[in-house]
Amino acid sequence: MLAFLLSWRSGWFAEGRFLGKVIDEWVGDTQEFIRLKAPRLVVDALIAFLLYRILKLITTRMVRIAEEHAAAYSRVAQVKTMASVIRATGMAIILSILAMQVLSSMGVDLAPLLASAGVAGVAIGLAAQNIVRDMLNGVLILLEDQFNVGNNIRIAGVTGVVESMTLRKTTLRDADGTLYVVPNSQITTVANLSVDYSVATVNVSVDFSANPDKVTEILRSLAMDVRNSEEFRDVFMADPQVLGVDAVKGSELIFPVIFKTRATQQYAPVREFRRRVRLALEESHLLPGDPYRVYTGGDHATPAPGGAPAAEPPKHDPTTIKPQESNPFSGN
Repeated sequence: MLAFLLSWRSGWFAEGRFLGKVIDEWVGDTQEFIRLKAPRLVVDALIAFLLYRILKLITTRMVRIAEEHAAAYSRVAQVKTMASVIRATGMAIILSILAMQVLSSMGVDLAPLLASAGVAGVAIGLAAQNIVRDMLNGVLILLEDQFNVGNNIRIAGVTGVVESMTLRKTTLRDADGTLYVVPNSQITTVANLSVDYSVATVNVSVDFSANPDKVTEILRSLAMDVRNSEEFRDVFMADPQVLGVDAVKGSELIFPVIFKTRATQQYAPVREFRRRVRLALEESHLLPGDPYRVYTGGDHATPAPGGAPAAEPPKHDPTTIKPQESNPFSGN
């Protein structure tokens, strides 16, 4: 090895010649870098790693405390959103400072670089106005607490659950698994479906032959049974409301039933109510409404000539009414 080095320093690389001086200067610079600058870079990297661990510990601790002591889930979602934004912003700042320290250790003059960065920042800001608008709108969304991670929202024409949020974009996942990435500058109207409570209206359609008072009583009983059931007792925030006959379409009567439940928890009790309505209509011999069915029955006796009351027509079961055989659209 020694013989190789001695032979390598002969000729063009001999001491005192041009290439030999270049190599000597490289060796000196390397020694100086290892002796003075390399330890500083190692310390800077360790400090950056330590700051990252502290930042991660603080944000994780924030979320854990919120999950243990928060009174409402909305508060937990708000803390999660703030923690994710703080973590991302903090990491960007730490990496930027570390990059400047590395450039400074390598002998790069940062003064003209920062000055040119200011001019370039103005130009980039003019050229990338949407990005600046995204970040400003993201700050306003966080400050005003418009929505948080985990909320079910409708923004920019799409609906889904907020999976993540940064100052620039919001990520949604809808019911069929599709992932939407919405820039914050496109969020002008927010419909938050996860705040306080939800209201669901079930329109029950019954045939015109049914007694409205009887149908109202049946629906009210079914709705209260669902409300007081063991499965849905804690879901409701108020008793269901049966509003009576809301509309008459052809030979059908429309009875709206309103359910007020906790946010986004209205679907299961509504499905159970519809199941019970189906069974109750069959048990009470009531037909579901059909706007094209012709009702020809009557419940009142028609007076006979001479003032004598006519014989009461036999009571009929509306479920035995034959379906209309002609096409209501073509008449055939």
